[in-house]
Amino acid sequence: MRMRLVSAAVAVLLVSTSAGTLVAQKAAPAPTVPKKNPLLKLVEPWPADDVVQARRVESDARPLFKDTEPLAFTLTADFNAVNHERKPNNKKVFPAVITVQTAKGPQDVPVKIGSRGHFRLMPRNCEFVPIHMEISREGEAAGTVFEGQTSLKLGTHCQGDREYDNYTLREYLTYRLFNLVTPLSFRARLARATYVDAKTKKTVSNRYAIFIEHENDVARRFGGRIVELNRIQFTDLDAQALNRMMLFEYMIGNTDYSIWALHNVRIVQDRSRTLYAVPYDFDLSGLVHAPYASPDPKLGIRSVLDRLYRGPCRSIDELDEAAAAFRTKRADMFTLLDSMRDLKPEARTEAKAYLEAFFRAIERPDSIKRQFVNGCKPAPTMN
Repeated sequence: MRMRLVSAAVAVLLVSTSAGTLVAQKAAPAPTVPKKNPLLKLVEPWPADDVVQARRVESDARPLFKDTEPLAFTLTADFNAVNHERKPNNKKVFPAVITVQTAKGPQDVPVKIGSRGHFRLMPRNCEFVPIHMEISREGEAAGTVFEGQTSLKLGTHCQGDREYDNYTLREYLTYRLFNLVTPLSFRARLARATYVDAKTKKTVSNRYAIFIEHENDVARRFGGRIVELNRIQFTDLDAQALNRMMLFEYMIGNTDYSIWALHNVRIVQDRSRTLYAVPYDFDLSGLVHAPYASPDPKLGIRSVLDRLYRGPCRSIDELDEAAAAFRTKRADMFTLLDSMRDLKPEARTEAKAYLEAFFRAIERPDSIKRQFVNGCKPAPTMN
């Protein structure tokens, strides 16, 4: 329960305060600063209402995510060096320049980029790595769509084969589908990227890409903040938001996430100290159906196309209430899919059939009972 986490945070705060007093009394020379315990975030004071509201408005108005037209940009860097960095969680960055069109013409924005991720860092999966981009100097992005941004995740095309553009488009679609259901979701901006080698000035590739909203902006738009808490249990989270998230993951056929391990999930806390799970990174889902995607063998499914409900056991009424948010947006979801003009016809047909199967599963209380209630095995969380 949420009280479990808050109580733990208070205990940590008291212990930390006592320990600090003892250290001061002993006057130890140059003590090392201990790593901040994430539980302390739970009991930190909140800013005033006007500050929270100002942050909400500012985050919501970021120009990068106010438009849905694909953003054309050129990114110039030493991509041989960038693509050589394949170690997960590495911190190495490289100088780069991103060029975008503004009202005054093309504008260069100095940035730093590096590789990110885990699965797509493996050379056997992707030849072109996902990118983390830092806009380090204040004011450099003024007047561009990147104004107000400090760091961004960029989803890239993975392989040189143009067929992979379809997988980028389908992953972008997953973000937009969840946006239709709830504002407590990551926004994404589809882009048309031209990658240029800094040494030779030659174009490396021209492909679709996805900019993903910074997690702090997701939280601030909701009037909340990000808290770094793993080992979260279902009962620690807002029940309605959790039900909605789990149905969404089922809808797109995604099992590559863990609330317990904070894998492809962020935790948002609001002023009332309520916690919400917000998912991201859907390239291993059935709706995307990338050729490198396969489920964890421990889950007992053979293909990412095989849906698996990984949420808590709920009543028919609770799940029907969550499903109503999807049924209400059904027409909008298919309209959005049809609007993606560069998606190949066979990819569009496959995605449409996949979504239709989901809506049949949530169509009526008896189908919800059959699919999500019967046979559900109670568990405190998922690994």
